Amino acid sequence: MQNAALVLACVAGAPGLAHADITAFLAGTPTGSLRIGQGLAAGAGLVIVGFEFEGARLREDVGDGTPGLSTGMANVLVQTPLDVQKTQFYGTAGAGVFRERLGTATETSVGINIGGGVKIRLTGPLKLRLDYRVFRLQGSPQYATVHRAYAGATLGF
Repeated sequence: MQNAALVLACVAGAPGLAHADITAFLAGTPTGSLRIGQGLAAGAGLVIVGFEFEGARLREDVGDGTPGLSTGMANVLVQTPLDVQKTQFYGTAGAGVFRERLGTATETSVGINIGGGVKIRLTGPLKLRLDYRVFRLQGSPQYATVHRAYAGATLGF
């Protein structure tokens, strides 16, 4: 009986299969003037908790005096364990570094972000990812709070 209880405890306590994915995305921000950019995210996780590293760049608009923004963030994701109608919801928070640039002026410091989104299964390992984040930037950036939305293609493996 003890052996059966030990086997059951080991099976129940075993971690779920890990998975990983990579996302290429196009982003936009209404902060300052409307600007677009691109980025890449790579992540791995278990059933509910995941980790992700992302880099993104939003273009500057010299005509409107709106700086470009490059970010590199490490994030923790909490996601639904199962797809609901081919859709997986998640929330995320993280921290990292940023560089704001307008002409020759730059500001480099640290920042945090919080947000969420959905991953919609299209076919096989390919998903559409829609994401919204709010960044809080430290130091002396022109915009201390930046909102960003993106759409991307996610390939799971």
